[in-house]
Amino acid sequence: MYQELRVFSGNAHPELAQAICDCLEMPLGQCEVIKFSNENIFVRFCENIRARDVFLVQPIVSPVNDRLMELFVMIDAAKRASAGRITAVVPYYAYGRSDKKDQPRVPITARLVANFLETAGADRLLTVDLHAGQIQGFFNIPVDELTALYILSRYFKDKGIPNLTAVATDVGDARRARNVADRLDVPLAIVEKRRIGNEQRSEAVNIIGEVKGMNALIVDDEVDTGSTLIATVDLLQQHGTAAIYACCTHPVLSGPAVERIEQSAIRELVVTDTIPLPVEKRLPKITVLSLAPLLGEAIQRIHTGQSVGELFQ
Repeated sequence: MYQELRVFSGNAHPELAQAICDCLEMPLGQCEVIKFSNENIFVRFCENIRARDVFLVQPIVSPVNDRLMELFVMIDAAKRASAGRITAVVPYYAYGRSDKKDQPRVPITARLVANFLETAGADRLLTVDLHAGQIQGFFNIPVDELTALYILSRYFKDKGIPNLTAVATDVGDARRARNVADRLDVPLAIVEKRRIGNEQRSEAVNIIGEVKGMNALIVDDEVDTGSTLIATVDLLQQHGTAAIYACCTHPVLSGPAVERIEQSAIRELVVTDTIPLPVEKRLPKITVLSLAPLLGEAIQRIHTGQSVGELFQ
């Protein structure tokens, strides 16, 4: 059993870290994470963490490479301060889409990031809805992957939308949408699409399943530029779908995403706070659900040696 639990935050998402600590009824640890004028990252823990069970909250969000380097340096600083155990709490794992060699002479960057985290000195990883399940296997340290699907499903169950069908944005993501469909006790439809080269564009070509006259709930793990989401919306409209809703765990919302969503037929996009959403991106049709209670409970269970899997049974 490790000594006292301590939670610290980098610069990526201090609001989420504070919300987690509020759920745990404990103060957020004091830590300086500074970027010097020469762009070097400096970290200093402002309290004793010797033999403590240390959790470092740092989703890998924009600017991605700065936040990633901050996390590496935080882990190294904690290790050199003789922390008892170091858990990297990474609600959003960037580079997750680079999880395999799908063309010649390309990297598997998701594996590279895993190697970096281990080399820096992380003892565990706590994350949420990885883009691909095999990323867990890239690590030689324990990985606890939480899911936001239960929280998202409960939200739409409480809304009581009639004549609803869950929609997967592609065949590869059908399992995620199937889990939501099962929890809502609704049918499933799957969009067949093809991605266009390395461009962040995709083309939806067909729908497997019945959607005509039905209300649709599009389920995805993340929305980046919004191209896949909007292509799915357009295809659903072509097939006579009534109202269209959408949900995802990670609202990356880069480039033209916010404008695309605002101009689309989506009635409501429900996301979580794994990624900070600035005011300018908080459209009236975007609803943000907090994962702080879930992350806080998982942290408490890891600290006390209880099962994290029981959270989802």
